[in-house]
Amino acid sequence: MELYIVDEREGVVQAPEVEESWQLMLEQLALVCLEEAGHPLEDTEISLVLTNDEKIRRLNADYRNIDQPTDVLSFAMEEQADDEPDFDDPTAGMVLGDIIISVETAERQAAEYGHTLEREMGFLFVHGMLHLLGYDHGDEEETKRMRAMEEKVLQSQGLQREWT
Repeated sequence: MELYIVDEREGVVQAPEVEESWQLMLEQLALVCLEEAGHPLEDTEISLVLTNDEKIRRLNADYRNIDQPTDVLSFAMEEQADDEPDFDDPTAGMVLGDIIISVETAERQAAEYGHTLEREMGFLFVHGMLHLLGYDHGDEEETKRMRAMEEKVLQSQGLQREWT
């Protein structure tokens, strides 16, 4: 499994050890998500883009017609419209897709919910991963299933929600 992280935030200076610890945490979360979903670990690629509110707002407007920032967006490679033809793809399942997280929104939400930025980033990443793996929250049953998986994965890494 390969996780590629691109930080496209401008003017952000972080200590290398912080970024390295995030990389390790996110890789572990990705592995647990893949294992829990029964997805093969070998040759799987995921990309994560860390961005700001303005950039994620533009993506949200372009792809979801919602002209406001959001916390996380996911773009699965395996999604297919009903009118698209089926074809055999020897790389199917290898490149899961892209996750985009607004770190600005994650910082605000962490403060609002009373937990660490690390926990919020972990939650948003897991949420995005589960979307790439086919989970959704379109109705109450799907939401319960997705939330249970999110909490299971986060707890496995010691990132349970701090209730205040």
